[in-house]
Amino acid sequence: MGLTLATLYEFYRLAFKARVRPQYLYGLVLGAIIFAVSYLFAIGKLGSYIFLGLIPLVISVFIIELFRNHQKPMHNIGYTLLGLLYIAFPFSLLNYFALSYSSYRIGFQTNLLLGFFILTWANDTGAYILGTSIGRNKMFPRISPKKSWEGLIGGIFSTLLTAWILSLLFVEVSLFHWLVIGLITAVMGVFGDLVESMFKRSIGVKDSGKFLPGHGGFLDRFDCI
Repeated sequence: MGLTLATLYEFYRLAFKARVRPQYLYGLVLGAIIFAVSYLFAIGKLGSYIFLGLIPLVISVFIIELFRNHQKPMHNIGYTLLGLLYIAFPFSLLNYFALSYSSYRIGFQTNLLLGFFILTWANDTGAYILGTSIGRNKMFPRISPKKSWEGLIGGIFSTLLTAWILSLLFVEVSLFHWLVIGLITAVMGVFGDLVESMFKRSIGVKDSGKFLPGHGGFLDRFDCI
């Protein structure tokens, strides 16, 4: 949850640089609630009905904005909800990688969660190596001039290779499922990076934060999630 809130906070800070005033404190509270609800549902403590309770919380963002004395109210609402959709919700799904629930026990699956992060790093590494060495055909030069189709192929190849290795190390997950997870990670990781680049370019910043010197902030490192 700490990583979720730190990344969400960085996102809202970027919005302030765009002269938008999201409800960042309330957004952080909602982000924590989304993560907690997802966790409790993953371990079988809550039924699916609990997700209906999130609807009034979303509506409350609109109501709160009525009492705020800020310009661009719809922008404020939009950025507040976008942070939850783009960061809090995907991060909360990591609970399903890490936890297993049955009628008899609740287990913590470190291998699957660790494997997922290894795949994301393998994707970044493969895309960087092939993209910087032979990358010629740009994907979206107006958004990210360095992203190339060759880099995408390199990322997919390195991710699938890593998925095969993980299937040998963590045998509780089949090779087929590791390959599926790897392919989804590689493709969606690129688009997650492009979406973040589009957002940063629109407000004229290079990095989302300075927490990791030379690597940017939390959002820069975990945009693939």
